[in-house]
Amino acid sequence: QVQLVESGGGLVQAGGSLRLSCAASGVTSGTYLIAWFRQAPGKEREFVASTNWAAGRMEHADSMEGRLTIERDSAKNTEYLQMKRLKPEDTAVYFCAARAPFGDYEAISPDPVAYHYWGPGTQVTVSS
Repeated sequence: QVQLVESGGGLVQAGGSLRLSCAASGVTSGTYLIAWFRQAPGKEREFVASTNWAAGRMEHADSMEGRLTIERDSAKNTEYLQMKRLKPEDTAVYFCAARAPFGDYEAISPDPVAYHYWGPGTQVTVSS
C-alpha cells in the first residue's frame, strides 16, 4: 500500500524559507511521479510543482517562479520542496501526491484528479 507523509511545514516570516519533505513507502523509486499541491482556506487545491526526473523536466506554478527547487533522495524514497522568499499568500496546507505507475515520458499533470495517492498535508503559514 502506497503511503505518503509530508513534513517540514511551520510558521515563517515573509521572505523566509522552508523545506518540505515527502516520504513515500509501498512504491518503488522510479515508478511514480510526486507532485506538490497546496490548498488555502476557502480555495481550491492548486498545483505547486513537480519534477519528472527521467525526462529531466520540471513544472511549477507561475506564482512560484524562481522561488522553489525540488530535490530527491532515491535511497530514502523522499522528495524535498525547497521554497524561498515566501509570501503571506503562500500560506496553505501543502500536500504531496503520487501518480503511480508513471511512465518516464508522461506529461506532468497539474490536475489533482490525475494523482492516485495523497499525504495528509503539512501546514505552511507565512506571516507578514
